[in-house]
Amino acid sequence: MALNETLQDLLERFRAGKTTALARAISLVEDERAGFQDFLHEVLKAGPSTARVGFTGPPGAGKSSIVATLATAYRGRGEDVGIVAVDPTSPFSGGALLGDRIRMNDLATDAGIFIRSMATRGSLGGLATTTKEVMDLMDAFGFARVLVESVGVGQTELEITAAADTVVVVLVPESGDAIQAMKAGLMEIADVFVVNKADRPGAERLVREIRQAIHLRSGSALRDVPAHHGVDLRRLKRRDAPPSAPADPEGTRQLNDAKAGWDIPVLKTVAQSGEGLEEVLDAADRHRAWLLESGEMEVRRRARARIRVQNVVDRELRLLARRSADSGGRLERGLDDIQRGAETPYSVARTVLEELLGSETPR
Repeated sequence: MALNETLQDLLERFRAGKTTALARAISLVEDERAGFQDFLHEVLKAGPSTARVGFTGPPGAGKSSIVATLATAYRGRGEDVGIVAVDPTSPFSGGALLGDRIRMNDLATDAGIFIRSMATRGSLGGLATTTKEVMDLMDAFGFARVLVESVGVGQTELEITAAADTVVVVLVPESGDAIQAMKAGLMEIADVFVVNKADRPGAERLVREIRQAIHLRSGSALRDVPAHHGVDLRRLKRRDAPPSAPADPEGTRQLNDAKAGWDIPVLKTVAQSGEGLEEVLDAADRHRAWLLESGEMEVRRRARARIRVQNVVDRELRLLARRSADSGGRLERGLDDIQRGAETPYSVARTVLEELLGSETPR
């Protein structure tokens, strides 16, 4: 995987710690320019080492304010920080619609903080298509911390588990449907819960509801409840679950005995004033220490690597299939046949796949 002269020069400046080289490398990866995978191959040989913390939650929960405050606290420790802020895509320009860098203006002048806003560009999962690769670049560049803020989550926007070691779920009292959102998957992915804007009515109630939900899912809520009709519900658990289960193929982690050694904290913050953010900082540090001591860090990194390999293979196959379909006007001829009623999208796609794979595809 030899790099051309331009990319080799970029690699040398990247390894020399030039911030402009990092910015160019990120653009190279985001735009998927020629040679970007070879560049990543050279950069990532050392493997991951940076502490990666992800922040997710409903829009307007104050994720950006929390990230900005924590980044400042990490800088106070003398640590360099990389921030990846993922925003919705503008339907007109294709760029980031909100632009978190605008909301983090106070950090822009700190040479030890690098902020990159990314547009989802239609990608589901709360992250942009290349967010994980951009985080890899920041890791390889040498940042002690990489913080990633996802777009506001819904039922499918849980990809942050495949990008971060520690996932912080931020909720607000007035969200109303917080527990419903947790049923959509947030309960499984959260390592730390934060109830932001805790000076508003309903904060204490939300904290209680989250803690109760955690206990119910872990089974501890039934610790003192006698068996009903002779059936001990506390014993109903997956017998095949390994002691430390890796992420599933979609990147979500099940809240089961694998987290028995980690009690998920539920913290209250007021990001605008900084109240409670020291506790969030401490919780993230304690969780990382637990990951390293328990061996869960290696489990998660292995699961993350599995997902990355699958993603790269999927992406390359899609590109290959498109090129094959477009070559020699094959796709246009197929569209003509569909319009004439001689073919369907399924039969045309099957023909493309058979020519691509060199064998008959299953019907």
